[in-house]
Amino acid sequence: MPRVDSRRPTPAGTPAFLFVLLLLAALLLQGCSLLPGRHKDDKAGADDAPSALTSNGKDDAGGRHGFNVRVEGPKEARELLEQHLELQRYRRLDDLQLAEISRLMVAADANARELLGTLGYFTPTLKMELVDLPADAAVPYEVRIQVDPGPRTKVTAAQVDFAGPIATDTDDKTAAQRKAIRDGWTLSAGQDFTQSAWDGAKNAGLRKLVAQRFPTGSISLSRADVDADAGTARLSVTYQSGPAYRFGPLEVRGAERYSVDGARRIARVPSGQPYDQQELLDAQARMASSGYYDSVFLTLDTDADPQAATVVAQVREAKLQKIVLGAGFTSDSGPRLSADHIHNRMPLLDWRAVTKLSVDRNTRSLNTEWSAIPGDDGWRWITSGELKQDLSGDYEVDSGRARFGRSKSDPKIDRAYYLQYDYALNRGVGAPPSASALSANWSWTGRYFDDAGAPRRGWGLGLELGAGYTLSGAQRPFTRADVRSLYILPLGRVAEGDTAGLARQSRLALRAQVGAVTAKDDAQIPSTLLFLTGGDTSVRGYAYRSIGTTNASGATVAGRYLAVLSAEWQKPLVFDNKVSAWESVVFVDAGSVADQVSQLNKPQVGVGVGARWRSPVGPVQADLGYGVETRKFRLHLRLGFSF
Repeated sequence: MPRVDSRRPTPAGTPAFLFVLLLLAALLLQGCSLLPGRHKDDKAGADDAPSALTSNGKDDAGGRHGFNVRVEGPKEARELLEQHLELQRYRRLDDLQLAEISRLMVAADANARELLGTLGYFTPTLKMELVDLPADAAVPYEVRIQVDPGPRTKVTAAQVDFAGPIATDTDDKTAAQRKAIRDGWTLSAGQDFTQSAWDGAKNAGLRKLVAQRFPTGSISLSRADVDADAGTARLSVTYQSGPAYRFGPLEVRGAERYSVDGARRIARVPSGQPYDQQELLDAQARMASSGYYDSVFLTLDTDADPQAATVVAQVREAKLQKIVLGAGFTSDSGPRLSADHIHNRMPLLDWRAVTKLSVDRNTRSLNTEWSAIPGDDGWRWITSGELKQDLSGDYEVDSGRARFGRSKSDPKIDRAYYLQYDYALNRGVGAPPSASALSANWSWTGRYFDDAGAPRRGWGLGLELGAGYTLSGAQRPFTRADVRSLYILPLGRVAEGDTAGLARQSRLALRAQVGAVTAKDDAQIPSTLLFLTGGDTSVRGYAYRSIGTTNASGATVAGRYLAVLSAEWQKPLVFDNKVSAWESVVFVDAGSVADQVSQLNKPQVGVGVGARWRSPVGPVQADLGYGVETRKFRLHLRLGFSF
């Protein structure tokens, strides 16, 4: 190379100037070695930032634009990044240059680490690269992300503290509430730390705080100290209770047709008692189910005096009168048509009247029920009447019933006591004699299910007890008892608050019913007070009310004693690791009817399989039952759950 004299300026055309140009060209060629498709050494560090530049900054894929994102790694981490990675938002932009894609990939590294941290992975190893795709692919490039999440962080300690009156109140109920919140903490030492579990634990404790006495409670401090290198997390949360509240008077907003005092007696808000969220929900349920309101929403006015906080009921009243037309279908009775007339304020009485006409394949009925607004104790006067034409074993029965008494309904318990008159006219050759009777009765039904419409756990119990005299033939005293129960038992153990785990659980539904009418042999009991079984809700595999006792003519008639047992295994169906709206069912039913207790030892047995669909209007049930005694299959279809 010629020696350059530094004492004199160098002309622009000298070899030194050419040397500079050659050096710049070499640097440009070195930059081109990082074009897509010319990958960096596979042994490069996992956290190296990707490069993808061209000399002109434009794609060279024949007009194709955008890129794909492919994540490789464990399923949980892969699905999280595929769904929530910010990089996914830019995949179909048509004006991205390679330099911009590279910058997005650098940002994606931090974004992916943040997302993986929500699963408890704070030391993940990530490798990203930009790859050319073949010319026939829809997009020119693919961003490949390899994920090794590393060890998941474990909780080593969890501390729950309180501030405000709940921390200083020495009342036993307040102490029990503090203990319940601490004992119910769902993210304890030894468990995996995830953001969702952390949020769930805090919110579960807050729900227990605001459910009783402290409706304005809040989380004043929460902290998760994570040691990423050690893979541990120390948790602490402080709940601020705010003042303790007591129920005050009920204020009804939106009332026009129906009295505010009537709303107060229906709601039965326990004024003067400590605030309880369940009491508020029960009062709302009583108003909503009364029939006087189309919508009801109850709230506590927390801006009022905590010692007498007003309960505000925002209502939209139902029409004074309305007609409801309905249609349905069951395999027991075929298609059904019904028409209801509702009058919410009868002339003179101011009672509520509901009259219903119903017709299906086996039954035609007309009934009406009149009920007063309940008193302060929740009890109301009721009167009802019914005319029905129905099947009773092998005979048709024309029957009538009149009832007068009092009832009380709560969200979980229904109670009633009443006088009742029954008559039954049996039609057919060799039919039992017609009969009538007068009786005094008491009934109680408790429903303790997690969901009144489609329960997954819980139990129900119904009792009916009565005593009376027959009015046809020889007048004889009699007693009647009917007991039914349902117990739904989840199989396996699920952590408290784990709704997803509960939805996956299989269940065992155990059902039983026993009934007895005791009287002298010559007592003529109306057949509507006796027992038959078989059908959709009793012994599947047999026709509706086809299981009874046999009379001297060889016909099936209602009997004095009843026993029904059923066991049903219910299994939610999971597709692609997601719980569907479908369930499978396997069942065994057995039922017997007799005129002597000793004759109940020969039950009719039905076995089968079925399916359940949680439809928007309630569970649809389809069962295929096989009657062991009849040796026939029978399909049972039903909509809804009732107990």
